[in-house]
Amino acid sequence: MRPSTLARRLAVILAALAVAASLPAAELVLTLTDAASAPVVDAVVSLHPLDAPVPAPGPAAEVEVVQSDGEFQPLVTPIRVGTRVRFPNADSIQHHVYSLSPAKRFDIPLHGGASAPAEEFPLPGVVSVGCNIHDWMRAYVVVLDTPWFALSSDAGLSRLEAPAGRYRVEIWHYRLAKPDAYEVTLAESEPLAAARALVLRRDRRPARAPESGGGGYR
Repeated sequence: MRPSTLARRLAVILAALAVAASLPAAELVLTLTDAASAPVVDAVVSLHPLDAPVPAPGPAAEVEVVQSDGEFQPLVTPIRVGTRVRFPNADSIQHHVYSLSPAKRFDIPLHGGASAPAEEFPLPGVVSVGCNIHDWMRAYVVVLDTPWFALSSDAGLSRLEAPAGRYRVEIWHYRLAKPDAYEVTLAESEPLAAARALVLRRDRRPARAPESGGGGYR
């Protein structure tokens, strides 16, 4: 590519980013329910712009997924591409954390405390995390290439603020057969309140092992 052409394209991209950053903020308020009208908790809702470039990631952030009482907490962690995640072990027993997901394969051998190094997640996708010792332990790190996302609350509610414009809304949940997606237009004038009913499969996570009452791993 000729330098002049590259410069023009770069100028167009920078101008589009400047316009997007200057647009007034709009809001989406989304309520999620299942087939029985019960709130859907721990769904990841994200906004993907259709008419503007996605803002570049800022400085790398770092979050934690804690191993506590033989579980990962929280169950679902949405992050931006490039975020680093630590997996500290707050239990008195050791855990072996791993993932075989295409978006991020990693292996943290038996460890306790906060000794394990942080893992960087450079690619978008859903990363299923498990423990090689305790099969019932599951967590999901949802890596997104957009800065606009939220995790649904106990009431099934998600609030997202983004510049006014057209977006593809994507909804991910570990019990959905595939992500749900649709388009919206967000305006500055007032929040867009919407409701979405999701068809969830049965929970396929392994059941927790019964308490042994003795020493060693539970």
